[in-house]
Amino acid sequence: MKQASPDTFLRDRQVTAATGIPRSTRYELMDKGLFPKPVKLSPRIVAWSAAEIAAWQAERIAERDARAV
Repeated sequence: MKQASPDTFLRDRQVTAATGIPRSTRYELMDKGLFPKPVKLSPRIVAWSAAEIAAWQAERIAERDARAV
């Protein structure tokens, strides 16, 4: 049985760099269910799943491409 490789966690600045979306806007999108929610790593630390961020980005590209047709 093949074991799944562990996901990478991205901290706030890394998510901002990867998406170009500032923190306040991300939290607004999360409240609306339009952006992946973070994972609590400790009482004061949260991070986002790199795989979930990549999937969110792929969905945005797919939406763009669907409108272009």
